[in-house]
Amino acid sequence: MPETAPNPPVPRFSDEAWARNLPVFEAIRTMPFNEALAAGTLDVARFKHYMIQDAHYLIAFGRALAIAAAKADDADGLVQFAEAAKVAVVVERSLHADFFTSFGIAPEEFAQAQLSPVCHHYTSFLMATAYGEPYPVVLAGLLPCFWIYAEIGRDILARAVRPNPYDAWIDTYAGEEFHEAVRAVIATTDRAAEAASPSVRARMHEAYGRASQLEWMFWDSAWRLADWPV
Repeated sequence: MPETAPNPPVPRFSDEAWARNLPVFEAIRTMPFNEALAAGTLDVARFKHYMIQDAHYLIAFGRALAIAAAKADDADGLVQFAEAAKVAVVVERSLHADFFTSFGIAPEEFAQAQLSPVCHHYTSFLMATAYGEPYPVVLAGLLPCFWIYAEIGRDILARAVRPNPYDAWIDTYAGEEFHEAVRAVIATTDRAAEAASPSVRARMHEAYGRASQLEWMFWDSAWRLADWPV
């Protein structure tokens, strides 16, 4: 009898997700906010809007990471995402101490600032996904914030005008320490996807795609200084 050809290997989830959402990444890479940030010409009011909303976002992101840790299917995942949750909160506090001071954002200004419509949408999406979806889908929803920031940071670093008033932001997200953490999250997400059913894997792609769109919307919201219309 003729030998049966082996089944082709299943593509890695991360490879599929990146390819499917490449147009969104390109839209983020070339959007006015990031073009101006790289050129060092970004209006300070826009960066302040972004930083205030990002500080709000990171609190919810840390909570979602903690839920991912609780849902992890092994001890390594528990430790990985519990530590990531801690780092997200530490970064949020660092924003107050460093960026907020550098750009003249008083604690009262942050305390009084509401979540913008997009930040509210994004954080609500993360929390709903974290609470309501299985572990692999939670990871897929969290991954774009890690991965897109790493690649945007690296892209901006390669073309940034130096010195740049936003050097500290650029160096944070282009740095090897952050990229190492991102690679670890990608690997964990891929392992979770390998064991997932086709329907769960499809939901992973939905979550990754929606979070990628919300990343674009977050930067665009800062560029437009968006607030609640009524």
